[in-house]
Amino acid sequence: MLKEIRPAFFILVGLTVITGLAYPLAITGIAGTIFPYQAQGSLIEKDGKTIGSALIGQEFKEDRYFHGRPSVTTTVDPADSTKTIPAPYNAANSSGSNLGPTSKALSDRMSEDVARLKAENPSMPVPTDLVMTTGSGLDPHISPEAALFQVPRVATARKLPEDAVRKLVNESVESRLAGLLGEPRVNVLALNLALDRATK
Repeated sequence: MLKEIRPAFFILVGLTVITGLAYPLAITGIAGTIFPYQAQGSLIEKDGKTIGSALIGQEFKEDRYFHGRPSVTTTVDPADSTKTIPAPYNAANSSGSNLGPTSKALSDRMSEDVARLKAENPSMPVPTDLVMTTGSGLDPHISPEAALFQVPRVATARKLPEDAVRKLVNESVESRLAGLLGEPRVNVLALNLALDRATK
C-alpha cells in the first residue's frame, strides 16, 4: 500500500508546487513585464496622486460632472453590522441588486430616475444605461448616447458652450476592441478628467 501512496503523494506535492506556486508567479511576472499598467490595476493618477482605476466606476453627484450608471453595491452599516447600507461602486462588494422585473422597489427607483433625467434633458430620450445597473455594479463606462444626453447639464453647470462639451465627449469615445468586440463606450472618470483639464 505504501508503494501506491508514495507516488500519489509526490505527484500531489509536485502539481501543487507547479500549479499553485510556480505557474501563478511566472504569469504574474510576465504580466507585470509585458502589461505593467494593467497588472497594477489600470490606476489613474492626477497631480501624482492615485484617484481611481480605469476599470472601476466612481460616483459623481455634482452637475458639473458626467454621471455613470447606477450602482447598487453595498457595505456593512457601521451602526449595525447585521445590516448593509448603499455604497455605490464598492469594489469590495461587487454585486447587482438581484431585483426582478416584478419588484416594486426596482420599478419605483427606475421611475424616479427616468423622471429626474427627463426633467434634466426633455429634448432627448433617456438612454437605458443611465437607468439600468450592471451585474457587477462597478462598470466605469457609459454609452456615447448616455454621455451626450448629459451635455446640456454639464455645459450649463460649467458655463461652457454645448458644442465644446459635445466635442469633448466625441473625442472620449472608445471604439470596439479590434473593431469587432464590444460596443463604443465612454469611460466616465477619464471624460471628467478631460473636462477638468479643458476648463482650467
